Amino acid sequence: MRDLSLQILDLVQNSINARAGTIRIGIAADTERDLLEITITDDGQGMDPEFAKTIDDPFVTSRKTRKVGLGVPLLKAAAERSEGSARIESAKGKGTVASAEFRISHIDRPPLGDPVETLVSLIAAWPNLRFILTMESKNGSFELDTR
Repeated sequence: MRDLSLQILDLVQNSINARAGTIRIGIAADTERDLLEITITDDGQGMDPEFAKTIDDPFVTSRKTRKVGLGVPLLKAAAERSEGSARIESAKGKGTVASAEFRISHIDRPPLGDPVETLVSLIAAWPNLRFILTMESKNGSFELDTR
């Protein structure tokens, strides 16, 4: 994917498909640690442990429309290319937390893109869902809550 905001969009779509009512998007840039962190947290249906073990496989998906699930493997690959990592934690009936870390200065880190435009698109498409965007850096923090 061209930029990380599109990765965010893909992960949020997974949360929507999991019937989440509230989706939190966190973006934190820590230039002292040279670290960009992105976290998506939802209160959706979560995954059972057996399915959760398979989410790194691009040929596994819960969708019926297509037989590939590239979002999580692409995020993990992008994070690892920039000396970072990606994790998915999920529990059936309790929701999912997807997080990724990227070294900010790494030449292979994808650009952040426009997460605000991504959020505006999500709000317009899903006005009944609660979205919370939190952005943090050494210059301060910002939170938008659609509630």
